[in-house]
Amino acid sequence: MEPVELRRAVAAGRAAASELGLRVGEVIVVHDSDRVALRLTGCEVLARVAPLGHLADSEFEVEVARRLTDAGLDAPVAELDPRVAPRVHVRDGFAISLWTYYEPMGPEIAPAAYADAFTRHHAALRRVDLAAAPHFSDRVAVALREVDDRERSPELSGADRELLSATLAELAAAIASGGSGGAGEQLLHGEPHPGNLLNTRRGPLFVDLGTCCRGPVEFDLAHAPEEVGAHYAGADPDLVHRCRALNWAMFSAWRWRRDDQMPDRDHWRAEGLERVRTALDQCGLG
Repeated sequence: MEPVELRRAVAAGRAAASELGLRVGEVIVVHDSDRVALRLTGCEVLARVAPLGHLADSEFEVEVARRLTDAGLDAPVAELDPRVAPRVHVRDGFAISLWTYYEPMGPEIAPAAYADAFTRHHAALRRVDLAAAPHFSDRVAVALREVDDRERSPELSGADRELLSATLAELAAAIASGGSGGAGEQLLHGEPHPGNLLNTRRGPLFVDLGTCCRGPVEFDLAHAPEEVGAHYAGADPDLVHRCRALNWAMFSAWRWRRDDQMPDRDHWRAEGLERVRTALDQCGLG
């Protein structure tokens, strides 16, 4: 966020928690992009604060967490703060959700533990009825619109635009045609990259549940380090490679948006395109 907007988001997160009876000490910015994550000390809450344009996304994320909790499923996910109502709170132009804060633990999560977290999370998601969850191809279509609209991505060169457009369209169609509507698809996390799997005292926990979608489990596995898939029973390694190329193409599409606010965006623009090419080579499509 821009500095002025970030200060407003911090103030809104503090005020929302205080009005709900939580004692707030210091506010620490944990993550800052188009949405921010704030650690509220004193009450040990993680406040996720987004502009109201993201209200529907915030409400969807809370609904996913609520469904998993209400079903009594042992899903390895971060939980909403139990002291307040499980909903999105609107204040001063921001959508605010309040979550339990988990102190990060080291070291990095081993591939076998990562795969075990996936197995348990996917098992829980198979027992949740969430009709509102989009298909993964719907999310790809949004990324494709960003790439194909020159006004939305004006700095993307012609050759790179063609690369991303072809990768998004062709791989999404190929992956979906192999399992759309079939037993090979289920609810997924959607973006379970290492930054969205916390190592905590409770074990690995997935966060950022607003990306939940339907698709093959390989779509999730493709976000994790390559070694993880080998520990996930039944995973198709060729499909993982194709999904990895697709995921990097989606990542790159977001980075080339005119209004993208990811820190170090220029680096990730170049890095994302290189990762797309590498992933295409790995699945023989380079």
